[in-house]
Amino acid sequence: MRVLGIDPGLNISGYGIIESLGDDDLNIIEAGIIRTNAKAEMDNRLVEIGREFDSVLKQFQPDVMAIEELYSHFNHPKTSIIMAHARGLMIFKAAEAGIRVVSYASTRIKKCLTGHGRATKEQMQKAVQTNMGLKSLPEPPDVADALAVAWCHLQAINRTEVVTV
Repeated sequence: MRVLGIDPGLNISGYGIIESLGDDDLNIIEAGIIRTNAKAEMDNRLVEIGREFDSVLKQFQPDVMAIEELYSHFNHPKTSIIMAHARGLMIFKAAEAGIRVVSYASTRIKKCLTGHGRATKEQMQKAVQTNMGLKSLPEPPDVADALAVAWCHLQAINRTEVVTV
């Protein structure tokens, strides 16, 4: 099974494609970011995300897309609203391509990898490095987060705890 993990964002979206090879063995196919021009208008940024995301979908043909749920801090509600634009676009594009979409809370993803639902970015990077046998920390943190979402989905499948969007 090939899983595309997504850490959605309007400025930077992380993506990671991993393939289950059975048991706990996996192969990282690709990991990267989709970056937009922070000074561009919202509509232009969404068009850019859509183009880049379509390219990722066509090139790697995942079986399922696992994406982080929206999180809103009461002091910064605008952040989640802005992120929702990119997240919604990616869900639409995946669904349009016939790819199943599942969603996980950030606390669940963090707990899956570190055992703690409030892990820091640095702890997540280290956990991804360790769990996936990487020689160095995945950079930027958005890439680590995307790989973590994909990993969380594979772990959920093994426990039959999948949550569909």
